[in-house]
This record gives sequence, C-alpha cells and structure tokens, in this order.
Amino acid sequence: MVVMYATRLTNKDAAERDFISYWAAGQQLVHGQNPYDFDAVRRLEWGAGKNQDEALLMMRNPPVAFPLALPLGFMTPKTALIVWLLSSLGGTFLSTVLVWSMEGRPDNRLHLVGLLFPPVFACLAAAQFGVLLLLGVVLFLYLYLHRSRPGLAGAALLLCSLKPHLFLPFGVVLIAWCISRRTYRILAGFAAALLLDCAFAFVLDSHAWAHYSHMMQAGGALWEKVPTLSVYLRFLINPYAVWIQFLPQTLASGWALWYFRKNRASWSWLDQGLIVLLVGAMCTPFGWFTDECMLLPAVLVGLYRAVEARRSFLPLVAIAGIAMVQFLFSVSLTSPYYLWTTPAWLAWYLYATGRIGPSKRAGETQTISVGA
Repeated sequence: MVVMYATRLTNKDAAERDFISYWAAGQQLVHGQNPYDFDAVRRLEWGAGKNQDEALLMMRNPPVAFPLALPLGFMTPKTALIVWLLSSLGGTFLSTVLVWSMEGRPDNRLHLVGLLFPPVFACLAAAQFGVLLLLGVVLFLYLYLHRSRPGLAGAALLLCSLKPHLFLPFGVVLIAWCISRRTYRILAGFAAALLLDCAFAFVLDSHAWAHYSHMMQAGGALWEKVPTLSVYLRFLINPYAVWIQFLPQTLASGWALWYFRKNRASWSWLDQGLIVLLVGAMCTPFGWFTDECMLLPAVLVGLYRAVEARRSFLPLVAIAGIAMVQFLFSVSLTSPYYLWTTPAWLAWYLYATGRIGPSKRAGETQTISVGA
C-alpha cells in the first residue's frame, strides 16, 4: 500500500508540503549557497511546481538541520519526498517498538497504537520534522535507561535541537539531574554531537548562523498567530508584547526545577520526566500540532499504566478520535481548534498514571489526588 502511494507521488506533491522547504535548503547547500535565502528558495519551490500565489515556505530549523537537509539536495523533489516519508514511517515504528521494549515487552500490541497517533498522521501529511523529535526523545530514554549508554543517549538528544524551544523545561531538568547525580557523560555526548554538527554546518556555510538569524528576523515568525497557548495569551493581553509569549515557558522551567527537587530521590525519566516533557510542550512559545509527535512516549506509557491499573482508556480514544477527525476534515493546522491538544495529552497521562481521577485495581475503587 505504501509503495503504491509512493509511486503516484509527483514533484508537485512535494511542492505542496512543508517538506519542500527542506528540499530547497538542501539544494542550496549542495551548490554552496545560503539555504536561508528567500529569493533563491522561492525560485526553487516554484520550479518544483509550487503555486506562485501560495506563501513561501522556509526551513526555520537552525543549521544543526544541515546534515538532514543536505542529502535531499541530491534528489528530485519526488524522490526526496518518498525517502523522507519512508524514513518517517520507519522512525515512528522504531519509536513505538523501543517504548514497548522499555516497558518489558508485554504480551500485547498496545505499542502499535502509536502508528495511529493523530500528530504522526499530520506530520506525515505535511512531511514535517516531528517524527525526528519523537525519535530523539525515545532514543535518549532507551539508550540511557535500557542500554546504559549515557554518551550515546546524550548524542541522541541532538535531534531535539532541531526545535529546541519545545524542550527547554526538559533540558533544564536534565542538566540539574546530571549535576545532582554527577552523570556528566550525557551532557558530554550531547556537546560532542552538537560540536560535530556545527562544524559540519560551518564547512557547508561559514555564515550559517548569521544567515539563520537574518531569516528569522525578516521572516516574521514571531508575528504569526500560531495555535499555542502562549501565543494566544500574548494576543489576548497585548499583541505587541512579544515577551508575554515566552512567559509560560519561563514559568514552566521554574516549575520543572521545583518539581525535580521535590522528586529528586525517586526521579524517573519514564514517569516524572514525561510530565515535564508534556508541560514543556503545552507552554512552548512556538509550536504546531505536528510537533506533538514528541509526546507519543507519554501517551503510550500512560496507556500501559492504565491497562495495568485497570483504568478505562476511553479518555484516550476520545482525545485521539477528536484530534483525528479535525485532521481528516482538513482543519487548518493554524486553526485555534488545536489549542486543546497539548493540555489533553497531559490530562490523559495524569489520569492514566493515577494522579487524577478514580483508580481501580483488583476490584477496589479509590480516588487518587494530584501529586508527585
């Protein structure tokens, strides 16, 4: 089925997805040009079949994305899109299997629910970076918790630097945890991977970071009404006060440090760490529904916990069902109708792990209050 779909794709199909900005950046890098050049990218996208009356799509990821964009520049838009989609499908499947493995390989197929996660569908439709964020989170958890490879686990977090603003509270707690446990190999692994990546970017474009800074300032990203709670809070209070957009994430980072200190002795990245990840995604200053792929580990772990405790998983069915209906009925990803999704995934995890709502175990009913 996937092969049949792939054979029907055209260059124009690639040009109509966010993916075309990555391909255009790759083309620029292959020819030694600025991947953040508005005019050059526009010409490449038009040449691939993009309608000239549609908005220009630029790769807004920092230069750490160059190793991913460069190979695309050696392919036609159609071929590059096929490779991208197959890689995304493979990354999603790998992530779900690794979560299943971390859960002790239970005798069920609950991890396959991950393939039906609505943000994954949206990410594949737009051919976005979301699955790579998911893979970065899962590889970090798997390599450290399951394989005891802290250096490699830290290196895996390089994928999260594609959109670092989504991970600030998680990163703040990770640093605090490494310092408190004196586990510096995770930070060393990340630093080494980041330095190598930046060196690679410098070889391709010695002015990469200056070009990126200019593109972000001229591109007007901060003035877009992106469907995140932080953005709508800013537009509700004062559209011109950009700092308001970053206030929720700042507060979330402070809360994350307090939460870590409170639970430091029993800290678990597959429990409290996932809560921090969820809160960070909810308070991000800039994000899309496709970015919520990174929350799949929390959704799956919550599902396992709910089954173990005999809690109903109907809340997850309802949340995922509504989100999927929105997507299938072509509700624009810029619509405020996606504002509810990140709080909903958080609420599901808190319910599934017994922090809120009723809990049933061995026929006994009790109420569990919110807590650590």
